[in-house]
Amino acid sequence: MKVTGFSIVRNAIKFDYPIVEAIQSVLPLCDEFVVAVGQSDDDTLALIQRIDSTKIRIVETVWDDSLRSGGQVLAVETNKALAAVSADTDWAFYIQGDEVLHERYIPAVRQAMERYLDQPDVEGLLFKYLHFYGSYQYIGDSPQWYRHEIRIIRNTGNVIAYRDAQGFRTKDNQKLHVKPVDAYVYHYGWVKPPEVQQEKIAGTRRFWHNDDQPAQPQQAPDPFDYSTIDALAEFKDSHPAVMQPRIDAQHWQFNFNIREKKYSFKNRLKIVVERLTGWRMGEYRNYKLLR
Repeated sequence: MKVTGFSIVRNAIKFDYPIVEAIQSVLPLCDEFVVAVGQSDDDTLALIQRIDSTKIRIVETVWDDSLRSGGQVLAVETNKALAAVSADTDWAFYIQGDEVLHERYIPAVRQAMERYLDQPDVEGLLFKYLHFYGSYQYIGDSPQWYRHEIRIIRNTGNVIAYRDAQGFRTKDNQKLHVKPVDAYVYHYGWVKPPEVQQEKIAGTRRFWHNDDQPAQPQQAPDPFDYSTIDALAEFKDSHPAVMQPRIDAQHWQFNFNIREKKYSFKNRLKIVVERLTGWRMGEYRNYKLLR
């Protein structure tokens, strides 16, 4: 069984992406790892080059900044990385620059890849998610956060990134048939210094929205206000070991009253229905779960 990891990154230092930790967290499962490094405004390329592993193969790319709808450029870049995966790869493991796999899940993930290796109807493996917010102490506690996503795909050559590369579909736009893995991906995209979070949002907004407003004088944006979130829960478990230096270095404070729930009417309804039936109304499911 051959496994290749792949990811994309741009401006990792400027926007404080834990891309090095993301890559390191899945390297034990991979025979090689492809990183599509976009031309950046910082030393992202050197950052990736400094990772001490012979498994890593870098593909330098230039992002098409004219793609300004639905995060399409992220899918384009992800597909560049996927295209560079070796043809003899069985499974391709996708990890985004703000996602990290806890080391405790490595055995379960390896076991799942081995179990389904000779079952071609299994086109991908589905992971559970924890979304950290504001600090490393809190996780999202609302239906607005997606609970599952595909992160391992069978390397058939018929799979491409879907929409903004949150997940994958076949080239003829069919959902992948997947099996669940008893493993969580830790998503840290909403844990950054407030001023960096605001800068990141401003810097990447153009990939989802055309900016039709007249140019404004440049000024430092206000720090991102994490307190506007609707609901959080306290995280009481351990983080991946590779994340500990970042956690120790956190220099901003964020405290939240986890008893305070500011759900919208729509989300309140979803929560009530889910508690009564176990079914989450309107949940985003870009996959077909095999039983």
